[in-house]
Amino acid sequence: MMGAHHAVCGAAAWLAVSTKVHVDLTAVTAHTPVGPVAFDLGLGLLHLGPVGVLAGALVTAGAALVPDADHHSATIAHSLPPVSNMLCGGVETIAGGHRHGTHSLLGVAVFTAIAWFAGLWVYPIPHLGTVNLGAGILAVVLIAFAAKALRLIPDSRTLAPWVVGLLGGALITFIAPTEQWWLPLAMFLGVTVHILGDMLTTGGVNLLWPLVWRPPSLLGKSPVAGWMWKPNGYLAVPVLGDAGSVREWLLLVPLSLYTAWGLAGAVGGSIEIFMGQLNLALHQLMA
Repeated sequence: MMGAHHAVCGAAAWLAVSTKVHVDLTAVTAHTPVGPVAFDLGLGLLHLGPVGVLAGALVTAGAALVPDADHHSATIAHSLPPVSNMLCGGVETIAGGHRHGTHSLLGVAVFTAIAWFAGLWVYPIPHLGTVNLGAGILAVVLIAFAAKALRLIPDSRTLAPWVVGLLGGALITFIAPTEQWWLPLAMFLGVTVHILGDMLTTGGVNLLWPLVWRPPSLLGKSPVAGWMWKPNGYLAVPVLGDAGSVREWLLLVPLSLYTAWGLAGAVGGSIEIFMGQLNLALHQLMA
């Protein structure tokens, strides 16, 4: 799956878990035989405000690109030069190359643990409350990953990724949800969605890395088993075909619309909260 599509899937996964996006088609369907149509998309399990939804979506979009840090030439390797280049080179060495360690169950566990420990790094600051310093630092990298993959930053702008990453990291530092679980959950969702996305393409992944469990010779002759269980031990359900296929685009168009709809609501709600706090602060200063 293409990098930008991974990022969209990550943000969509956070929205699906954390909130409900209301879709009202009454204006279009009111005079049809079906009648007015309105429905909710998403589970709404986390009961977060718009700020928490926005923060989580940004981080999860970046986390959905983390498994591709196992390639020194990946798009995200050039997101925060030279730090990202060195980081991806180190991950590639540790993970044993592309689509090995970072695309496995072990990779999910390691990345989630890193996010958990980063979330523990908090500091109380007078008049500002507790700031999420660890989450903010991690968010610098993740948000730069997402911005690079989504082509929000021109390749010719070498300082722009740092500006975007640092602004996003500062945002997360001060407005991130206070619950300890949100950051590891965002990382878990992003990495898991990435791996599932790659499993839907012909390449597949080795979920059991560093173990390699190849299919028995007799089973490998079965058309269905051979389609899903590769001779190299990789597992795939390649309904999308090759990465970047038309089928992949057909899946991502509605996902992108859903993500844009959900983020628009979160951004609008966040601006409303910010303006309310700003007005309160101004009234206190004028009093």
